[in-house]
Amino acid sequence: MKNSDNQSIAMIGGGPAALLLMKNLIEKNLPLGHIYIFESQDRLGVGMPYGKQGSCKEHIANVSAKELPKFEIDFENYMLKVKPNAYPDFSDHGEINPYKVIPRLLLGDYMEYMFGVYIKKAKTLGAQVTVQKNCHVQNVAKRHSYETYTVTADCGSFEVDQVVLCTGHYWPKKHEGLTEGYYESPYPPSKFHTSTNHPIAIRGTSLTAVDAVKTLARINGRFEEQQNGELKYVLNETSPKFRIDMFSTGGFLPAIRFHSEDDAYSGKWVMTLEEIYDYKEKNGGFIDLDYVFEKSFKNPLKQRDPEFYNKIEHLSMEEFVEEMMSIRKELDSFVLFQAEYKEAAKSIVRHQSISWKEALSAFSYAMNYPAKHFSAEDMLRLRKTLMPLISIIIAYLPQSSYQELMALYEAGIIDLIQVDKASYVEPHPEIGGIYHYQSSDGKNVTKHYQLFVDAIGQQAMDLRDLPFQGLREDGLVSAAYLNFKNNDAAQKIAADERINIHKGFNNNYYMDVHGLEINDHFQSLTNYGEIVKGLYIMAVPFIGGLNPDYSGLDFCDTAGARIANSLLMNIEVERGKTGREVV
Repeated sequence: MKNSDNQSIAMIGGGPAALLLMKNLIEKNLPLGHIYIFESQDRLGVGMPYGKQGSCKEHIANVSAKELPKFEIDFENYMLKVKPNAYPDFSDHGEINPYKVIPRLLLGDYMEYMFGVYIKKAKTLGAQVTVQKNCHVQNVAKRHSYETYTVTADCGSFEVDQVVLCTGHYWPKKHEGLTEGYYESPYPPSKFHTSTNHPIAIRGTSLTAVDAVKTLARINGRFEEQQNGELKYVLNETSPKFRIDMFSTGGFLPAIRFHSEDDAYSGKWVMTLEEIYDYKEKNGGFIDLDYVFEKSFKNPLKQRDPEFYNKIEHLSMEEFVEEMMSIRKELDSFVLFQAEYKEAAKSIVRHQSISWKEALSAFSYAMNYPAKHFSAEDMLRLRKTLMPLISIIIAYLPQSSYQELMALYEAGIIDLIQVDKASYVEPHPEIGGIYHYQSSDGKNVTKHYQLFVDAIGQQAMDLRDLPFQGLREDGLVSAAYLNFKNNDAAQKIAADERINIHKGFNNNYYMDVHGLEINDHFQSLTNYGEIVKGLYIMAVPFIGGLNPDYSGLDFCDTAGARIANSLLMNIEVERGKTGREVV
């Protein structure tokens, strides 16, 4: 890595996405002269989930050491080298169980350490690295006459050749801060610090909702381990009326972590760019969802579990989901929760995966890459049919979190209420929120809670939410969309007001999806589909419309690799034009 051509890159955000981009820049030995890292908080690598903005000691990651991306120093060697003493219960006599899920704050410490390792390596390879912590980036704009970008921040103004948006999780505040007791996310958890001697409402049952439950339960009581190893929840004397109502449109709790095989995310089941372009050319310009379901779910399952495959071989995607969901719909949520825990516990003890769940999780990862080539019809099918099942299965709730939820349930403290999709919450004029919903027996309910927490997880953001005005005004970013395969189908769907459909100048219909328009290399595209040179979008809330499962370190690692490859190709093209040798 040499700075003879003085190429420079700015990472806007210094969390996990930036770490995995940095990792790939180093591994591919990009000839960059200067790397700028802008982070609004005081630490690199941790972002929101793995630092104080998203975690306390009670919060556990849903990944183990074996499931982390391959860093230069693996997690087990880090633990041996650094010997962090803040987590005495995590290791067993100095031995690390590679299958055990990691405390989120500990994982954040590891990623911060690895960011430092990669920064040192970049410097030894000849790059300058400027790290700006506690620095808020106010704007990013392009200097068109120079084909460079100006990054304007409260720590100064910087001119760079390439910009990668790695801004991470983002929860816009509309009512929070204006209405006491009304929260639009459970983060940072430190904002909950006083006991609540009354019922509270939590919207959602995702891992985000579990985060809120774990924090609020500890403020109002304690978990006591019994002789049989189970937990008992005991309320504080100051909170006798505390209880939690969780609200869900599906009425399901997240699936519980089970044993995972090493080759779960094998690359052979992921469509390569060459396969994607070849398939589109032969199939009317779209990737067919049913083809991806067959390739990236059924085919791997056929190899891992032929017996289960034979049961679902002839089922369509919709029929498969109906089969899996019908079992869930028959049982009470907490009864099903207990049954799945027993199944998961057996999987862990026997070191045997639950094949269809693991295959579905791997499919969720694999489908991100062809998804932006789906038709609008197929994306709607995916969202309506398969994503509700995937969102439950890939949660991988740690066993310790299950035990706490069940302790709350056994104590009569927590309940799960299924509501209709038209349900909504509005701020109360004085405190908390008012929940409006239709119950499972068809009754209209209006209920006031003095504390309301919206915990449905990170939602995909839109063009108008992007905080960098310079990029929006110059048309360097555009709203993501998908074309319809069939105009007649589009006209019928247009009657549904919840789906934003437009007719283009070519008389074809297209559907707006959340987020920004990007290509397969995560490069920003204009409204005319032109690549914006030097601008990459890796901020997961802004690419969620075209990447159905856009969370997780594995996704960030793959995105970082694609961006690094694109940068390298661009640098080689530029050097070819000027006759300079590629180092």
